[in-house]
Order: sequence, then C-alpha cells, then structure tokens
Amino acid sequence: MINSVIKVSQLIKQVETQEGPLKILKGIDLDVKSGESLAVVGPSGSGKSTLLGIIAALDTPSSGNVSIDGVDLSNLDEEQKAQLRKQKTSFVFQSFMLVDTLTALENVMLPAELSGLKNAKEKALQWLDKVGLSHRLHHLPKQLSGGEQQRVALARAFISQPKVLFADEPTGNLDSANGERVANLLFELNQAQGTTLILVTHDQKLAMRCQRQVQMEDGHLIELTQTPIAVGE
Repeated sequence: MINSVIKVSQLIKQVETQEGPLKILKGIDLDVKSGESLAVVGPSGSGKSTLLGIIAALDTPSSGNVSIDGVDLSNLDEEQKAQLRKQKTSFVFQSFMLVDTLTALENVMLPAELSGLKNAKEKALQWLDKVGLSHRLHHLPKQLSGGEQQRVALARAFISQPKVLFADEPTGNLDSANGERVANLLFELNQAQGTTLILVTHDQKLAMRCQRQVQMEDGHLIELTQTPIAVGE
C-alpha cells in the first residue's frame, strides 16, 4: 500500500492589508502519495507559491494542518521545522539560490555536510556527474550559465535523498532548451530516487509531465484530469 507523504487539511492563509484582511488560501485539502509527482498550476497571484511555502514548512498558515511523512507541522517550533526540512525535504527555486562564494562542488556538498552525511564530497562528485557537470566542479555560480546553475541546484537538492522535493518555477528563468534539459533531469532523478515531487509552474507542458495536476483558483484547489506527457514528447 502506498502511504501519503503530504497531508493538508483545511489550510487557510490570511494576511492583513490596507483594505482589510485578505484570504489567500481558503480551506485547502490535499493528499500526496509517496513517490507521486504533482503540479500546482494557476495564474499569478492565485496563491500557488504561498501554498508551496506552507507545505514545505517555510511559512505558517493562519489555520489548518500540514503533515510531512506523518509529522504534524503545527506541533513543531521553528528549530524543529528546520530539522524536519533538513531530514525530509529539499527545495529547488526559480532563482537557483546558490551561494555566490562557493564553487559548484561546494554548493552541492553544503546540505550534505549540514545534515552530517558521510562522504559528502564523494557524493557531491557523483551527483554533479549525474547532471553532466563534472567539468564545472570548481566554477563559481557567476561563471556558470543559468541552465548549469539550475543543474547544480538539482544536484544539491537530491544529494541528501529527500523524501519530498519542492520546486517553485524550476524552469522559469531558463530558455526553452535549458528548461527542457532541467525538466528531463528533474523527472529522471525523481523517478530513479522514488522522491515525491511537488512543483509550481506556469509551464503547461512541464505540468502535464506530472502524474497529477491541481489548479489554484480564488484560494481553492481544483483537481485536473490529464494524462502525463512522456519524456521526450
């Protein structure tokens, strides 16, 4: 039996504005199975990134519950949430979020070292080879193209073998060729590692490669029925 790795129940996010309270998320329910790939789509400002940040324990809801791998986030303080993120999740950002002063190798090693992973350098070398960057080990981010930086970010995300990988517009800053290469890697690594993938995207082709799509609309989630696109189509 496949267990749920993410459970979201009656999630509400409300913020105060000059015009009064604004409810961004309006009672979201979501269940994501272990190893599943899920795309969250919808127009800008619909709450996609807010939802992703709360599920990833980077933000706090106004009410409702989120659990990751059976752990209820509402029972954790900020330090415990940081520990959970380190042990269970990784995040790929649209803007790469690499450390400017570290080489590609050092960027990939960083989360492994922080989590106490043995042989961090050896594993980082293996992951950079998997993403085709063995020849760029000692380059700083500013010496890499956007596509190369995002591949470094993918290697960094997968090195700690996360239970869940969150990706916020992972191809948003890339041209079509680099975007497709990064997307191919993302799904290949996701399937090879059995990692649960939850991504936010405006790219419909990328979204349709996921097993499921949900759409944010006026603070609510709507399940979309679709057939995933096979790699290479």
